[in-house]
Amino acid sequence: MHVCAVNVVAILHNFWEQKQLNAGQTESLLLYESAPSPGPPYVCYVTLPGGSCFGNYKVCETQAEARRDAARVALMNSLVNELPCRRIDPEFIAHSLRQAARDSVSVEDACDSGTSIGTYSLLLHSYIGRSMLEFQEMMTIFQLLHWNGTLKALRERQCSRQSVIRYYSQRGLDEYVRSNMALDWLAREQRSPGLIGAELQVAQRELVLARRRGVELRFYKEKTEILSLALSQAYIHHTPEVFSHSRKLNYIFNVDLNFLFVFGGMHSHKRAFS
Repeated sequence: MHVCAVNVVAILHNFWEQKQLNAGQTESLLLYESAPSPGPPYVCYVTLPGGSCFGNYKVCETQAEARRDAARVALMNSLVNELPCRRIDPEFIAHSLRQAARDSVSVEDACDSGTSIGTYSLLLHSYIGRSMLEFQEMMTIFQLLHWNGTLKALRERQCSRQSVIRYYSQRGLDEYVRSNMALDWLAREQRSPGLIGAELQVAQRELVLARRRGVELRFYKEKTEILSLALSQAYIHHTPEVFSHSRKLNYIFNVDLNFLFVFGGMHSHKRAFS
């Protein structure tokens, strides 16, 4: 008896195509990327509209199998994200703030935008009615800004949290932001030779472990690509001018609230971000 295999790649495409049409959006749909490999096992990533990324969970002997498995993981997450319980509502926000305040801060501080938990509350309230996947997509940008040291640098420039949130929420994560992050790592490599290579090994290991857990991968994948870009440039540029401190500051944030405590030192007064 022949069993008709479900075409998860087509189902995922149709799901997001219809979702985009219903929302009146015209942005590109799905992006599949196969990791370079001379042979099996193969790895494939699929990036959804908005930037969320998933990879194959299984050990795959062919590229086509890896593509199907990545699509399966992305489809399951996409469908779960549509459930009512995955919408950010006042109850979810209250629960999240209680969890965030459990260890070291007071939940009453959530009303004060000048505090770390107040910033977290501000971010959550700005996404009421939207899905957790959408919120995660925004948080990933700030995770990267935190990892890269950008939030600390902006704090030292006395930029307000509100202006930083507004700027990066509108701008998103583009090639300009990624290139500037890579430049930051080039500067660090000059001060500490071998740093990029060591960081890249850690990032690659994190990406593999996260993929095997079937979780959203954008943070880990972006780190790996930014460091890879910086490493490739490190072999091309050997002059101090490339590491000039006059270059623009970079960009990132941490979902577990670590970034909020870095962010917490920022002054609450308004200052335009340039």
